[in-house]
Amino acid sequence: MPGHVQAESGELAANTIAGTPLAKDRNSLQSLIAYALAHNPEVAATSFDGQAAAARTQAAQGALLPRITIEGGYTRYGDDLRLTAARYNGEPGVFGDNILAADLVLRLPLYTGGRLTAEMRAAELLEASAGQRLARSRGELVYNVSSLYYSQLAQVRLIESLNFSAETLTSQLERVNALIAGRKAAKVDALRTEVKLADIRQRLLREKNNLDVQRQALLNLMGAGADYVLTGTLNPPAAETRDLETLVGAALARRPDALAARADFQAQMARVEAARAGHQPTVNLVGSVGNRIMNQPTQHPAGLQTNDDVTRIGITFEMPLYEGGRTNARVDEENAKFGAQRERLVKLQLQIRLEVATAYTNMASALERLASTGKVIDLGTESLRIEQEKYALLRGTALDVLDAQSALLDAQTNHIRALADANAAAAQLALATGENLP
Repeated sequence: MPGHVQAESGELAANTIAGTPLAKDRNSLQSLIAYALAHNPEVAATSFDGQAAAARTQAAQGALLPRITIEGGYTRYGDDLRLTAARYNGEPGVFGDNILAADLVLRLPLYTGGRLTAEMRAAELLEASAGQRLARSRGELVYNVSSLYYSQLAQVRLIESLNFSAETLTSQLERVNALIAGRKAAKVDALRTEVKLADIRQRLLREKNNLDVQRQALLNLMGAGADYVLTGTLNPPAAETRDLETLVGAALARRPDALAARADFQAQMARVEAARAGHQPTVNLVGSVGNRIMNQPTQHPAGLQTNDDVTRIGITFEMPLYEGGRTNARVDEENAKFGAQRERLVKLQLQIRLEVATAYTNMASALERLASTGKVIDLGTESLRIEQEKYALLRGTALDVLDAQSALLDAQTNHIRALADANAAAAQLALATGENLP
């Protein structure tokens, strides 16, 4: 992916799925994505939608081909009729009012005013649209898995920072208690430290719960029965080198949902043509081979059978003259849908521009925050060390130590969140530009 690299950070070791051992190499983001693509129910459902669209295309193509049927029936007439038409003047025939018929009939459309070809073109475009929607669904799954993956790695880092802060405060409390025992510190210093330590432990519990929620969300994306173990570190993504307009142009040209919307727009144009063809005549080639049987004939000359073969071939013509406005209504309906589809296409193009700009800005902002919070962590670490030494030498207060500890934890939290935001924005930008397709 030009100018954009998603960081692969962390190792994911899987246990089992539905009793089947997972592959040993399932230890990376790409492995998680591959598994989710194979087992996610929404992607599977969208794939079936594509199969349905392909079947509709086959049906539309089949309408252009000959249709062969077996047709039969029984008819009782009010007057006696001849079994088959006479082939010459004075030819004897079998007469009666009960006729059984069975035919092998072929029908082939010769002219439909372009209706069948327009319907076939619409079906093909909608099939292409369904394929693009499947690609978009897969891209969204890649983004969601990546986002949760980075969020969990960040959450683990945050929990580690909270644990470190708790350990530091515990050590500080021991020093305070030692000073209190030597009557070199007030008991209120210990109380303040204990309050701060209790707050850290409460935050630690909350962040662990958040990690459990994120884990369950990722399990849901991966499909029923999935399991994994999350370890590793979170690395910053590579900076985006392309400008915003280049990214927007790339998104409009390659995003599957944009391609699907354009295919839907063109398919609706074809539907309008198909509706207008309702005003045109229809010409069909019709041929049949069959047999007629006279049941209980009233006139049966000697030597003649009560059944006879019948063969015919011809062309039928149908021209609509009055349909109560149904064809016009359908044309109006399809034109209205065409207008709606055009406006939705414009809306999507605007939405794509917004999504690309948002992700682009978020990524740049997160990278800037990473740089600044990294410096703040260094300063906060040094400040905490100085305040701890001052307190140990009775030249500072416990409140100063707690403030330095709180400032360092805040800097670490901001840095971790900026790191997660940068990776999430990188994944979001790849989704917005359509560059994360598996």
